[in-house]
Amino acid sequence: MIYIVLNGVAILSATLAGLVFGAAYYGLFDRSRLRGFATFVIAFVAEAWLCAILAGALILAPPKGSVWTMTLGSAFVIWLGFVVPSLAASYRFRALAGRAVLVDCGYWLGVMLVQAAVLRLIGLVPPPV
Repeated sequence: MIYIVLNGVAILSATLAGLVFGAAYYGLFDRSRLRGFATFVIAFVAEAWLCAILAGALILAPPKGSVWTMTLGSAFVIWLGFVVPSLAASYRFRALAGRAVLVDCGYWLGVMLVQAAVLRLIGLVPPPV
């Protein structure tokens, strides 16, 4: 996991961009979720970890298509394969409204696309071999 240290600035920058996106997104859709410092701390930790995993995926992504197709496509596939099923199942178990799943899935998709774009724009350093 040395790639996290090597790409610390890119990961931190992308995490902060994701937080800004999230504040704007929930400001539009659900202001009640924007409360308290603890909410932002938890969001920061969750987004930083997700961003670190996304950075690893982007470093390992095969150069099969265009750089931006692979960048945004990787974020989308991770979102579709892990985030959507996790949220859908956990929200269903808690009997939460379907709208909440859609709003939160939209949030995570936006965060992941923003983070992927920032990571690509800044650039990522692969770990030494």
